Amino acid sequence: MENLTVIMQQIASIKLTDILDIVLVAFLIYMLTPLFRTTGTTRVAKVVVVVIVVSWLTDVFQLHTLNFILDQFLAIGLIALVVLFQPELRRMIDHLGSMKFKKIFGVAKPEQEMQPVIRNVINACEDMSRERVGALIVFERDNRLDEFFKTGTQIDAQVSTQLLRNIFFPKAALHDGAMIIRNGRVAAAACVLPLSESRRLSVDLGTRHRAGVGVSEATDAVVVIVSEETGAISVAVGGVLKRHLAPQTLERLLINELCPEDTNQEDGLVLKLRQKLSKRDKEDKHEK
Repeated sequence: MENLTVIMQQIASIKLTDILDIVLVAFLIYMLTPLFRTTGTTRVAKVVVVVIVVSWLTDVFQLHTLNFILDQFLAIGLIALVVLFQPELRRMIDHLGSMKFKKIFGVAKPEQEMQPVIRNVINACEDMSRERVGALIVFERDNRLDEFFKTGTQIDAQVSTQLLRNIFFPKAALHDGAMIIRNGRVAAAACVLPLSESRRLSVDLGTRHRAGVGVSEATDAVVVIVSEETGAISVAVGGVLKRHLAPQTLERLLINELCPEDTNQEDGLVLKLRQKLSKRDKEDKHEK
């Protein structure tokens, strides 16, 4: 009974400011959690957690010398983190700066219709896969890719199958590099992306695949890759590479990643019918 009385007294002593404080902290943790899904920010978090835990253990076991060294490290730890993890911290700040407050508070407007864009990209990837033409297509989402825009050529054009094929044509001036699609339009081409240093990637993957995985590790972008050697189509999301995708699988993946939830609930029978009609059109073209 005494414990229950103490608990009731503590609950009764809670003020409105205390509730507001708890809500704001919970909201901040909820918004910062996605930042630690990428490899770079995970490294920063691991370093901070390890140093704090080791410092606490040295204090518990009275390891005075080691505890003194860790205390000195923590005293200048902020400066050390800024110096050592400058690229990762910059990406975290960019992510926070690119957050859409309307989306945060649940009043975001529906995103631009992406189905026609996805369809044109898939058609172009099918053609380039068959012709063994390499391609690297980046769909920008919440994280802005302005730092990569500077390395390429800005275009601002409507997405079409012909445009994509012309840009990645081996002898074209802009074929060597990545194309960035922003808000359903081709925003830039011939962009240079960071290479992934992940050891999980197969040794047979070249620069194009490593660049696609690299930008997906650093941002929330969706990256479509067509291999110049094999013609295989792959997609990189969140540092994970999915290889050897069929056009139908690619379409479902892009719709799930790029389209709002309220607009990608397409009836299964309609989807199958559309795929059959598309297949029949292609067969008719081959017969002609």
